[in-house]
Amino acid sequence: MTSPTLAPPQSFDDIRALLSKLPPPAEDCAAAAHARQAELTKPAGSLGRLEEIVEFLAAWQGRAMPSLARARVLVFAGNHGVVERGVSAYPASVTAAMAANFAAGGAAINQICATFNLDLNVVALDLDQPTLDFTEGAAMSETAAVASFARGMAAVPDGADLVAIGEMGIGNTTSAAAIYSALYDGKAGHWTGRGSGLDEPGLARKVAAIEAAVRLHRDKLGDPFEVLRRLGGYEIAAMAGAIVAARVKRAPVLLDGYVAGAAAAILHAQDPTVIAHCLAAHVAAEGAHADVLQRLGKRPLLDLDMRLGEASGAALAAGLVKAALACHRDMATFAEASVAGKLES
Repeated sequence: MTSPTLAPPQSFDDIRALLSKLPPPAEDCAAAAHARQAELTKPAGSLGRLEEIVEFLAAWQGRAMPSLARARVLVFAGNHGVVERGVSAYPASVTAAMAANFAAGGAAINQICATFNLDLNVVALDLDQPTLDFTEGAAMSETAAVASFARGMAAVPDGADLVAIGEMGIGNTTSAAAIYSALYDGKAGHWTGRGSGLDEPGLARKVAAIEAAVRLHRDKLGDPFEVLRRLGGYEIAAMAGAIVAARVKRAPVLLDGYVAGAAAAILHAQDPTVIAHCLAAHVAAEGAHADVLQRLGKRPLLDLDMRLGEASGAALAAGLVKAALACHRDMATFAEASVAGKLES
């Protein structure tokens, strides 16, 4: 299947225009996958959500028989100016150090990708130039936010069958919590977790910074893309771009955790149908991620008390998705196995 050419957006209006013409699911392909499930040597519905996953793949890939030959994990790395407020247990320099660790193959995500034969691409977004401190002004200009969105779009390769999206960035749970606070009820304490291990004073500073930012930008937070540029980060904007490009290129998406959810939440606030091709890989043990997923209408595939980030939960879920497809593709049908009649559930 030939992927359409995607021109990089130059403005938020360009992004809005792109969102207005995204491809719908291929319902006929989903129906074909559903019909095959009924012929496999198992009781009807006995594989539960694994069957739903395959039908989801068929719908969004536009193939009656889905493929996962080209599954890619994308990790976007960015730094945040608000870290200077003492909102993280680690300094901003750790972002670049971890990006180097990814490149050297030493991180958890490297091991998970190797286990499930997943292609890993780490995109570092101007780590020496963090966003501005959003308690003092907008984190990004529109130009910078759109440029990061475009870099996320460009990271999704033509022909990808599945894209697992995650991030690395010291301070980015502060940014994500601020986004949730702005989009939803404004109660910073509810949305804010301990990130990479904050103590009580650090957690108090984090909540205070989010409250100050939402208060400062309150009059402009009715527009989801203004929420993104004022409270977000380069990696959050890039993840949003990757989600949209994957939709255009007919690649279903696995959303990682708490911070990846913030990128999805921006798009969902603009138009809930934009993230219909996304599955929640897992529910993270950070902040109110379960609440976020409920608002996004996403039931997580896994619940492992993880809060690492770096697309680790999404990559694990990709292994589950591969297993679901293997059962669908390679199980014998009743006719092939010469089984008389269908099994009772």
